[in-house]
This record gives sequence, C-alpha cells and structure tokens, in this order.
Amino acid sequence: MLNRIYPLLDLIETPTDLRLLKREDLPVLAQSLRDFMLDSIAQTGGHFASNFGAVELTIALHYVFNTPDDRLVWDVGHQCYPHKILTGRRAAMAGLRKAGGIAGFPKRDESEFDTFGTGHSSTSISAALGMAVTARLSGLDRRAVAIIGDGAMTAGMSFEALNNAGDMDANLLVILNDNDMSISPNVGALNNYLAKLISGRFYTAARRASEKVLSHVPTMLGLAKRAEEHVKGMVTPAGTLFEEFGFNYIGPIDGHDLDVLIETLGNIRRLEGPQFLHVVTRKGKGYPRAEENPCLYHGVSAFEPDLGILEKSSGRPSYTQIFSDWLCDMAAIEPRLVGITPAMREGSGLVRFSELYPDRYFDVGIAEQHALTFAAGLAADGYKPVVAIYSTFLQRAYDQLIHDIALQNLPVVFAIDRAGLVGADGPTHAGSFDLSYLRCIPNMTVMAPSDENECRQMLYTAMQLPGPSAVRYPRGSGTGAVVAATMTAIPVGKGIVRRQGQGVAILAFGSMVASSLIAAAHIDASVADMRFVKPLDAELVQHLAKTHELLITIEENALMGGAGSAVSECLHRAGSTVRVLQLGLPDRYLDHGDHAHMLRDCGLDAAGIINAWEGTLPE
Repeated sequence: MLNRIYPLLDLIETPTDLRLLKREDLPVLAQSLRDFMLDSIAQTGGHFASNFGAVELTIALHYVFNTPDDRLVWDVGHQCYPHKILTGRRAAMAGLRKAGGIAGFPKRDESEFDTFGTGHSSTSISAALGMAVTARLSGLDRRAVAIIGDGAMTAGMSFEALNNAGDMDANLLVILNDNDMSISPNVGALNNYLAKLISGRFYTAARRASEKVLSHVPTMLGLAKRAEEHVKGMVTPAGTLFEEFGFNYIGPIDGHDLDVLIETLGNIRRLEGPQFLHVVTRKGKGYPRAEENPCLYHGVSAFEPDLGILEKSSGRPSYTQIFSDWLCDMAAIEPRLVGITPAMREGSGLVRFSELYPDRYFDVGIAEQHALTFAAGLAADGYKPVVAIYSTFLQRAYDQLIHDIALQNLPVVFAIDRAGLVGADGPTHAGSFDLSYLRCIPNMTVMAPSDENECRQMLYTAMQLPGPSAVRYPRGSGTGAVVAATMTAIPVGKGIVRRQGQGVAILAFGSMVASSLIAAAHIDASVADMRFVKPLDAELVQHLAKTHELLITIEENALMGGAGSAVSECLHRAGSTVRVLQLGLPDRYLDHGDHAHMLRDCGLDAAGIINAWEGTLPE
C-alpha cells in the first residue's frame, strides 16, 4: 500500500517545501499525511491515535513558523510522526522503532528539527522557556513553541514552568493540545472568531494603548484587566487560570481547521511575551475506529487498516496481567488495599480493578511525585496502597520515595512494570536502573520474580511487609509457569537453587533465570534464582562461593550499582576470593529495537552467558 500516490506529500522534503504551498491546498496535504501514516503505522506499529489528532496542528506550525530556526518542542512525543514526516524522514518511517531505524519520539541527534529529546511528559514548557530566554539573551528574533497535551498538563512540572514563564520577558508560545474536550459547533465558531480577534494586531495595539493611558490611574487599569479576564472567562473558564500565570490566553480554537490555525498562529508569531493558545483536537481524527476507541489505538502493533485491530489469542499471560489478577484477588480479602496509578490505568493493568473497586482506585494523572506522597498519606493512616508504575516513571519521584515513604518506613507496595529493556519504545522507557536506585535506599525490600507464579507470590509477600517494598517485572509474557491460585508468602531474603552443577554457579535475578537455565545445561553450571536483590541472600551467596570456582551474576539492569554489585559487596565483606563475572546492561543508553535481539547484543541470552564463561577459560 505504501506504493500508492499521496498528493502533495510526495513534493515535500522539508518545511521549506511546505511553505511554498497555497493555503487552499493544505487540506489535501492533511488527508495525504493521514493516508500515509495509516499505511505506514499499520506495517510497523507505533503510536497511532495521538498522531492522527495532531496532523493539522503540525502542518500549521511548520507553515507559519520558520523551523528549525524557530523552535518546536513536542511534549512526550506521542504525536511527533507528522512532524517527522514533514521534516525529511518520510522514507525512514519504514524503519520506525526498529533497530537502526528512526525513533518513535523526538531525538536531537536524529534531526535538527527535533529541538529537544523527550519520551516522558510535561517537559516541553520548561525546555521551550530555556530556548526563548536563550533567544532573548542572544538578541535573536526567534520564537519557541511548546506543544503540550491536556494529560501532560496534569503534572506539577508544567505548572512550575508556567509560573516561571509568566513572569519572564520571553517570546514563548505554549499550545495546549486539548483532545479531551469537545466544543459544540456554535461555541466553537465563537471561539474561533474571538481567537483571531484577540491575537490580531488591532486588538493588541488597542490593549497596549489602553494600558499606557490607564497606567496613570492604577485603579482603572486594574479594573480593565479584570474586566478583560472575566470576558475571556465567560467563554472558557480555563483562560482565567492561565491569565493569572501571566500569559495572554487565546482560544479554545478548532485544531482541525487549518484556516483558523494558520491565521491565529500567524498573529501570535508577531506578538511579544508569553502567549497561551488553547487548541481542541480529536485523537484518531480521520480513522473512525481510532476516534471511537483512542485508548485501544494509542499504541498499536502491525494491523490491517481495513479490518482494524483484531483480538488475538492471549496465549501466555503477560506479567501485567498477572499483576492485574493478583490485585483484584488481593483486594477481595484485604479491604484496606487501594490501587494508585499516575495516568497508566491500561498500561499498568488496573482496568478490571478500577471497575470492581472504583472507590479504592485512584488515577492521579501524570503526577508521579504526588502519587507517591499520596500513597504515603494513605499508608500513614493504616491503608495498604499499591502503586502500579513503570520503572522509568518511578525515577521521577525518587525524592518522595526516599523521604516520604522509605524514611518513614511506610508499607507502600510498588508494582514496577517494564523493568529492564522495553524494545521499540527505546531508552526513554527502558527500566534499566531500578535495581541500582532502589537497593541503596534503607528500609526497602526489592524482589525480582523469575516467572509468573513467583511474581504473584512476591506481590502477596510485599503486602505482608511492615515497610516499603518493590516487585519489579518485565514487559511482555512470562515463561509459561503454572500460576497457583493460592497466595503464599515467600521467605524474605531467601533465594533458591534451580539447578545443581559443577565449577560454575550462575546467580540470576528475575527475568534472567530462564536464559541462565538454558546456558547452564550446556556448561553444567549451578543456577540460583536469587529472588531478592535486597535483602540479598548472603548465606546462599557464600555457600555458592565456597562450592564453586566461578560465580556469574546476571541481571536485566545496569551493571553499575545493580544486583551483581550487591553480590560482590557481600563476598568482600565475607573475605571471599572467588572469581566473579558480572553480566548486565552496559554503561550506555541502548537504542530501540527488538527485545530479544537487544538482549543478545548485550550478551544476556543463553549464548551470551556461554560466551562470557568461555572467555574466563585459560587459553
């Protein structure tokens, strides 16, 4: 299907080509862009609904602003595919999120048009403000634009940046891409008209003249400003909030009306100081199935466009599903259990829990710091909070983890999903560091299950502990282990020997147990499923050190400060001189690609373990 013709799109290699088009031709380009994305993403997979909703906005931004000199900063980056296609990467979309191909998020070393790398939310306003201040300090007539979604606006960092930016003399435009709000046709038309009026030169000149005249009568100036805010507030109450931050609020406008977008953005491009444009879009725009179910079409695997996403055989359950089932089962017997997620209900497996226990389910928005301190407050008053969170997102709340939870030894359970490498989403989403950053915190118990049943039992174990605990598990399905319905606590700090061999002992943590068992069969090694990173099973480590000539530690985590480091520290304290070989993720960020291939490249599959062992043999 990628061989079909895409009118006008085939003519565009850079935004310079785009700016040569007539305005009346842009709707044709928008349709071509959607057609191309549908064909492309259906083959490669990737983020879908958010990109379809941002087509007209992306075209308008590149049409009005002098990119890349003017800076566009995309928040999160889920909506950056139209931007990539219009900035010289249309052919490269065939390799999207594949090894050696382009990333699924903005990436600075990929294109000069990607002014700021991202993948986590709520960073755009801060980064764009930095660029706007740089332009001012350098005396450049350059604009900085932050494009942020309504979900990302729930994070505290966004409001910290707004608070700072509104008090600065910098040419910053913040565009709120609101795809969670609908405007009736009448109200939409009114807002479109007012936005063009308010952003126009006549209104701006009149406003400045009035301020100059009334500056000699402070009471009247204050009254005029309040009157203007209240007029805007009658149309959209949110506008008053952003005006209070010091921004000139404009909107909301129809984010799929190219004429309105281009005229409004063109007016704003000439304004000075902090501006705030509220744009309303629809996720999945142009593909009815995605419009009806944007959650299902948020991130997709390859599919047939004419058929849409079809249900597939579940096969082995994912670790996320194991957690989901455990949470519901545990809630049935523990009335104090509450589930908390920072805007990741579907990804973290809380859908069924939210339906069965709506009063005990809390989605706090993209606000990881708040999520943890909120959990601490619940735990301080006797409840049993379970925070379902991706490993990479837990990093954003490290201070709260240490000070609000661990320091007070509060019984908060962390169900840490996407631990280790995550494949196509790349380094921004990889859970490469959690074992390192968790095990150094006093009072923490850190567990890593090797299969589905161990995951369920560890989660139950965590609920019994008097202090904070974490169970970290990988993305995707497990090994096919039988999951026991009965929940039994695992002895804290105790590993188990899965295979008895000679000479070499592999101390495997979590997801690495399966490949270790395969490798061990070839080299006749012992394999220990260590289970606990903290407290480490020191007795088992020392026993294996005394009965084997070489210990190999392996983990799907950064080598520096990780589980292997814990083993070496344990042996040093015991005065052991046994040889230790540590395997784990290298000290660099790993690009996106196929998960299995990434493990192979890091030497963390069975062949890699065998090769590492052979490297220790005398020549």
